[in-house]
Amino acid sequence: MKKLGLIAGGGDLPASVAARCAEEGRALYVIRLDGFAGPEMNAWPGATFGMAQIGGILKALKAEGCEAVCLAGYVNRPDFKLLKPDLKGASLLPGIIKAATQGDDALLRKILSVFEAEGMSVEGADDILGSSLLECGALGAVLPTEEALSDLKKSIYIAEKSGELDIGQGAVVCEGLVLAVEAQEGTDNMLIRVASLPADLRGTLSRPRGTLGKAPKPIQDLRVDMPVIGPRTVELAAQAGLAGIGGYEGRLIIIDRAATRATADRLGLFVWGLAQDKSA
Repeated sequence: MKKLGLIAGGGDLPASVAARCAEEGRALYVIRLDGFAGPEMNAWPGATFGMAQIGGILKALKAEGCEAVCLAGYVNRPDFKLLKPDLKGASLLPGIIKAATQGDDALLRKILSVFEAEGMSVEGADDILGSSLLECGALGAVLPTEEALSDLKKSIYIAEKSGELDIGQGAVVCEGLVLAVEAQEGTDNMLIRVASLPADLRGTLSRPRGTLGKAPKPIQDLRVDMPVIGPRTVELAAQAGLAGIGGYEGRLIIIDRAATRATADRLGLFVWGLAQDKSA
């Protein structure tokens, strides 16, 4: 296997990717993005760089013999005027800023092209994690009711339509009513927002209703930005009074599958994978 350069942003996904590499005996070098990568990423060999220090990042990856890269974890869109690029970053920044005006997907494609131009292949976190993708049916012991399944299908549909406009990857629907659509705040903050809504609009811990549906943006490069859920997602969904979470099989990464399943079972939520329409 090619030595992997892991570009680590925030959240739990980078650590999951690094742990899988360790399990498989794959050589790894971590680029910790300053202000985003968590302290747990210090457990692996690597270095910390600012987002605009592209020359330093590429030099470090080449010096370490990395032939492949994986971008994992969240990174908030920066204020480009406040970035402090190195020489390479300064030369690329105008093109990156132009891509950013065309949406997040165009921005990600531009960033990927930088690594590909240096001869590195780009691997998706889902390819590395493999079995951590959502499968068809129930992840745990809880099954959705017909009403909840209807909400799930609608929430995924809304997420897909939102993604077509390059807005977000998730939506919450309760008894047919759209309660929230994810934008730049991310899934966690969207669920916190739902929890603040009046109880007559949403479910409660004693009477859960509604679902969180997640779907990748149809226009996005799945090597970079596959939707993710984990134990914290389940906990926040329960606090928001939801009955469950779901997405399409093979198009949703599960962080720590065993812990996610155990958390869902403990809190009485379902995690459900819908079969993909193979004719679409």
